[in-house]
Amino acid sequence: MRDYKDYYAILGVSRDATEKEIKAAYRKLARQYHPDVNPGDRTAEEKFKEINEAYQVLSDPEKRAAYDRYGEQWQAYQRMREQYGDNFDPNAGFPGGSPFGGFGSFSEFIENLLRGGGFDTDFGFQSQMSRDVEQVLEISLEEAIRGGKRTIQLTLPDPCPDCRGTGRANQKGRTCPACGGSGRRRFAMFGVEMPCDECNGTGYVASPCPKCRGRGAVNRTRTLTVNIPPGVADGTRLRLAGEGVADAHGRRGDLYLKLKIHIDPRYERKGDDLYTEVDVNYLTAILGGEVEVPTPHGKVTMKVPSGTQSGTRFRLTGKGLPLGGQRLGDLYVRTRITVPKHLSPRERQLLEQLRSLSQAQEVKA
Repeated sequence: MRDYKDYYAILGVSRDATEKEIKAAYRKLARQYHPDVNPGDRTAEEKFKEINEAYQVLSDPEKRAAYDRYGEQWQAYQRMREQYGDNFDPNAGFPGGSPFGGFGSFSEFIENLLRGGGFDTDFGFQSQMSRDVEQVLEISLEEAIRGGKRTIQLTLPDPCPDCRGTGRANQKGRTCPACGGSGRRRFAMFGVEMPCDECNGTGYVASPCPKCRGRGAVNRTRTLTVNIPPGVADGTRLRLAGEGVADAHGRRGDLYLKLKIHIDPRYERKGDDLYTEVDVNYLTAILGGEVEVPTPHGKVTMKVPSGTQSGTRFRLTGKGLPLGGQRLGDLYVRTRITVPKHLSPRERQLLEQLRSLSQAQEVKA
């Protein structure tokens, strides 16, 4: 068991010492016990390490406040800050659930220890909470519009069946050096005992589970059927309850599938709308008429007014991308005038007559 280190006593300052006093005391002691001043002196070397450790804590306002409040356990508080971010409040609940087996805050955990309580020592794979998972599922434009069923294969970690998610082999390992095999550690600041955090109260340091190599989890592939509702928008999240990652007790989180619509190569997407091109015969462009336009919702007939130029854009309302529910984007159709490469003798004769007529009208004008 480690002895409680009184950092104030190590530096020889009072608990209400100012930052300036702490710095001065450190400099004086560091010069006295520095290894360069005491070559070969192991005692001085250890003392120098202790002085540095004490100064690193007491010179940092955040660490000092944690040390003043939690004593030797200040590092546990620091780890909570690192895990839950700078906004971690030791007196408030932990985001996503308490890591202290049901205690809402670090303070409640300490209070429970003072009352002689214990805590859950099962710290294996996901022992405290299950995990939700989000993955991207690419669907076709037709599936987004009409809906349908998709069969997918999903590979996620599951608790190892051999070690039940602990990551430890069943056989005993070497004696735990932290507790000497007792499985208990004395909470020095409060004079109470608690299960050893190094061996989880077992008294020994187990070897890693050979099946999962200490991870506590093995990958398992499952086949799932996904129902895709008609009219889903790009980015829609589908929730499959209980299909996420399981914790050591078999409780599963949820699986969220974020839909990504794969746009047909015939269309170009711009925002909520689709763009495409359609060939228009030169005679239809001149005289007017109708052309057939393929849309994601099926073929439609589009009217082409006489004198339509190549590159003219027409808007087909509600024939574009599904936007969720009953809402649909628009499809913009750009005309591309086509001219025949080969003419029959009769076609050439008529076109020559048309050109002559057109030239005569231009002269009159």
